[in-house]
Amino acid sequence: MNLTPVQPGAPFQVTLGDLVQDLGGELLGPPGLLISRIAPLDAADPGCISFLANPKYRAQLQTTQAGCVIVSPAVRDEASARGAAIIADDPYLYFARLSQWWAQRVRPRAAPAIHPSAVVHPTAALGRDVDIGPLAVIEEGAEIGDGVVIGPHTVVGAHARIGAGTRLSARVTIGFDCVIGERCILHSGVVIGADGFGFAPVQGRWEKIEQLGTVRIGNDVELGANTCVDRGALGDTILEDGVKLDNLVQIAHNVRVGAHTAMAGCVGVAGSTVFGKHCTVGGGGMVLGHLTLADHVHVSAGTLISRSIHKPGQYTGIFPSDDNASWEKNAATLRQLHSLRERLRALERKSP
Repeated sequence: MNLTPVQPGAPFQVTLGDLVQDLGGELLGPPGLLISRIAPLDAADPGCISFLANPKYRAQLQTTQAGCVIVSPAVRDEASARGAAIIADDPYLYFARLSQWWAQRVRPRAAPAIHPSAVVHPTAALGRDVDIGPLAVIEEGAEIGDGVVIGPHTVVGAHARIGAGTRLSARVTIGFDCVIGERCILHSGVVIGADGFGFAPVQGRWEKIEQLGTVRIGNDVELGANTCVDRGALGDTILEDGVKLDNLVQIAHNVRVGAHTAMAGCVGVAGSTVFGKHCTVGGGGMVLGHLTLADHVHVSAGTLISRSIHKPGQYTGIFPSDDNASWEKNAATLRQLHSLRERLRALERKSP
């Protein structure tokens, strides 16, 4: 793959032929057509490439001004009738890889360096080509792998380990003894290894329970801005390989999140819950503590999970919004469901 970056501030253009040569797919249309931007179907102009992955946007294929559209074989004839197209088995996956290809050219990295204002403890071990930004702090005994990028004001705690190729944005905090795998991305404001929420009640006050575990994060994990993963109370909090967490997600102490599980913004997971692999939780979903969720469990947005789930599938528990007066009436009816059920059972027993 050609990785020649564009010069900062210069417009970026690529031919369709070059794209297909690097990314694959079947090109229908002129290979010399120049593309300068990726855009959604409804906002594209002739210099843009777009994609159609969701069938509900199929009507936009006829109205889009995009110079080229990435489509599946199912709409091949329809797409070619309107202009240039790239045929891909999975257009959304093709778009994802196109976005990576594009970013490598329009966001070139500067040569790695350690900024003079960074504070690096003499016992910290740094790999090759490590880039450390202004006012970052690397504490005693930390281990930083090859090609790691550490953004401005980021703190890597004592004896923490960061795997090769991982990128920490500005103002990330990695607590002492925590382990981050390879090729991870942690966005600004992420906090790894703060104390879990543990207190013992005693005579009307709270006695702190020291959190003696750590956090272990696998490879290829991405954490959104201001997401927090607390250290374990005794054992460790664990995110397995490929986990993706959106912004403002809270993972409490001793949670284990299975490989390739994804959670959208504002999800909260209470302590000691165990997720299987390939699970998803929609935005604002909440999962109570000490539960177990099987592989391939999918929780809808805004849903509260209060019991363990042992079978894969989609789970939803949302009380729909309404005008307040109607909502109060419905809520009052829900409170009476148990007594209504018992009355119905009694009537059924009396019936001949």
